[in-house]
Amino acid sequence: MSKEELKNEKLYQTTMYMVRKLFEDGTITEEEYRQIDTIFLEKYHPIFGTLLSGISLTSGA
Repeated sequence: MSKEELKNEKLYQTTMYMVRKLFEDGTITEEEYRQIDTIFLEKYHPIFGTLLSGISLTSGA
């Protein structure tokens, strides 16, 4: 992984951590969460972030 890829991965993970908190607090809807995730997936092109992006936020697992 290059330095640029690592930087983008960190930015994506940090951003989505904050977005998940907003979702968990009820500040944003699941649809808004998914829209934000799509925007940041396109912006940062994370390598590991894409592995988790399709997981349901409301599942018990």
